[in-house]
Parts: sequence; structure tokens; C-alpha cells
Amino acid sequence: MRASFPYIFISSILLLLVMLVVSMVFGAIDTTINDVWLAITQSNPTGDVLILRELRLPREIGALMVGAALAVAGAIMQGMTRNPLADPGLLGLTAGANAALAVTIAFIPGANYFWIMIACFIGSAVGAVLVFGISALNPRGFNTFRIVLAGAAVSAFLYAIAEGTGILFQISKDVSMWTAGAVMGTSWGQLMVLAPIIGIGMLVALLLSRQLTVMSLSEDVSVGLGQNLRLIKTLLFIVIILLAGGAVSLVGNLAFVGLMVPHMVRPLVGTDYRFILPMSATVGGILMLGADTIARTINAPYETPLAAVVSCLGLPFFLYVLNKGGRSFS
Repeated sequence: MRASFPYIFISSILLLLVMLVVSMVFGAIDTTINDVWLAITQSNPTGDVLILRELRLPREIGALMVGAALAVAGAIMQGMTRNPLADPGLLGLTAGANAALAVTIAFIPGANYFWIMIACFIGSAVGAVLVFGISALNPRGFNTFRIVLAGAAVSAFLYAIAEGTGILFQISKDVSMWTAGAVMGTSWGQLMVLAPIIGIGMLVALLLSRQLTVMSLSEDVSVGLGQNLRLIKTLLFIVIILLAGGAVSLVGNLAFVGLMVPHMVRPLVGTDYRFILPMSATVGGILMLGADTIARTINAPYETPLAAVVSCLGLPFFLYVLNKGGRSFS
């Protein structure tokens, strides 16, 4: 273990807590740190403190969970495919979840959040299978840019299904509310459903982090060490679906988080996924809390779409990584 990792990780946790407090204080309604403390500790809050507890606190916890989930999913995908451009939003998982969500709203109008989440999981799996299936058709095997191109094509196709379903069944507004990329309206009930799923996904990912590290270097070495690659890949694929599907079911379409965060983390902790995954979780949470705070305050009392804020950061980062081939962050 790197001697500096515990200090870096503890520092990231402290920064995450500071960012959580900052995101709670700033918004359309003026609040103080004391109000935040009362929202957490008071049994029967009223006024602004009640608003903080019932509206802003679940929203920011949701943003933290989504950022952590997408960042860890992206890190796992980059390790499995050895592709520096891998990201749930770029490889069909987000588009698949959105298409499944639109179909569910159209055919099961009374579906509650739990069933919408299940649909998002299934859609994520279908999107990823399509992307990797198309990429595998080439006899020369996987290629970084071939996977990205397949992801772009499949994502466009699945987004078209979502849009077409919305127009055909006149539910475009409902679908847009889900897929606009926002944590506004997140409730404690949604978090109670989502938290165990993301927690299980994170735990399994950490348990398999050593195997993922070896796999990210060479599959031949993994086989030589006696690892069951098929089982490990299957479990990690399920983890990606749980994390990405759960995140999309809460906030809709958010690209680039899973791409950016692992590259930001590697210069700090190296290439060992035992360190990359937990650091990605905390940095992903910090990034999403910061982005949501900007979205709420940059044009208050109106809200800027969270997806737009993230994309403004992510698109230049994507182009830079694409130009460098990921080497400058390895």
C-alpha cells in the first residue's frame, strides 16, 4: 500500500464533507451552517430548516451517491476494457437506461420508482451488450476507438427509441423530466431504494479490486495467476449495471463523470484499483456536489440543467484524453 494513500483518502473524505455542507448552505434560499446542523439534528424542524431536511439534504445526498456510482462504474469499465475513453454514458449504458425508462412510462404508466429502477438496470445491460457485441464482431478483437464508435451509434439508436416512444405515446414531457440530468425532487424514499443497491455494488467492486488491477494490466497474467476471468468479468459487469442503472434512474442522462474522475484520481494514487475505486467514489461525489451547487446558484432562483454543467467540464476533458490516448493520466 502506498504510504500516502491513507492521508490522501482521508483528505478527500474531509473535502467531500466540506462540499456537502457548502452545497447545503448555498441555494435560492439563504441558509446558514447552523441551519444545516439543525436540519440534521432537530427532531421536528420548521421553516427553512424543514426545507433543508426534506428538499435540499436528500437532493445533495442523491448527487453524492450518483457521482460516486458513475465514477466507480467508469473506473471499472476503463480497467476491464483497458480503454481510457470508457464511460457509462459513452458506451451505451445511459442510453439503454433512458430507452427502457421511456418504454416503461409508456406501457406501465403507474410504475413506481422501484420498477423504473429495475427497467433502467435492464436497459443498461442491453445497451452495454449491444456495444460490446458490435465491437466483438471484428476478428481483430476490441479496439479503443471501435468501442467508442459503436457506443456512439448504439447510443444514438437507443436515444431515438426513447424520443420516438415519447412522441408516439405523448409522454415526451414525462420522459424529459426523468432524462434531463437533475437531482431536483429527489426524495428520501428514492434514496432508501437506491442506497442499498449502490452500496452492494461498491462493496463487490472493492472486493474484486485486486483482480481488476491484474486484469487492467494483462488478461494473460490474470489467467496465469489462476483467476477465473469469465466469473470476474461477469460480476464486474453486473456491478457496472447496478451502479450506472441506479444513477440513471435517479438523475437521467449524465455523461463524462465516469470518464473524468478515474483520470483525475490516477495521478494521486497510481494504477492500483484498490486505491482508484475508493478515491473515485469520493472525488465523484465531490464533483457532483460542486456541479449541482453551480447549477442551483449560477442563475438563481432558476436552475441550470445539471447535465449542461457537467458537459461543460466533461467535453474538453474528453477531447484532451482522446488527443493524448489516455497516456498523460496513466
